[in-house]
Amino acid sequence: MRLLLDTRVLLWWFGDVAFDRSAMDAIAEATEVYVSTASAWEISLKRALRKLEVPDDLEDELEAAAFTPLKIKIADGLAAGALPPLHGDPFDRMIVAQAQRERLMIVTHDAQIHQYDVATLDAQRVTVAASDQADGSSQADGSSQADRSEE
Repeated sequence: MRLLLDTRVLLWWFGDVAFDRSAMDAIAEATEVYVSTASAWEISLKRALRKLEVPDDLEDELEAAAFTPLKIKIADGLAAGALPPLHGDPFDRMIVAQAQRERLMIVTHDAQIHQYDVATLDAQRVTVAASDQADGSSQADGSSQADRSEE
């Protein structure tokens, strides 16, 4: 399976945030996992505006996770501009266009992305009880903190 992570799912993955177990397993077992340069751009812009706190080593994190950067091509930009106006976020529209052109499945939590003619895998965040977070015990998806860090 060839996957493209949307920005939120990418942040969840690196932030050790529990999300849907089937989506986590699909990422861990995929033959190829891509991350759009649009996600790096979005993350850096939000960091600069102080809307997001993330480490500065995104490239190192991607490499360590064996995720492949997906560069934006002129044709991707044209395809993103030609998409129906179902989503107002230009970064998400770029991810949709890239997935369509490269025949990738998007792992996303975004209901608006699911409206496009593109393969998607739903990744919903799992709420973890505060007591479970404090002691590192089992998460709502059945994994422990130790299990999650091994993925």
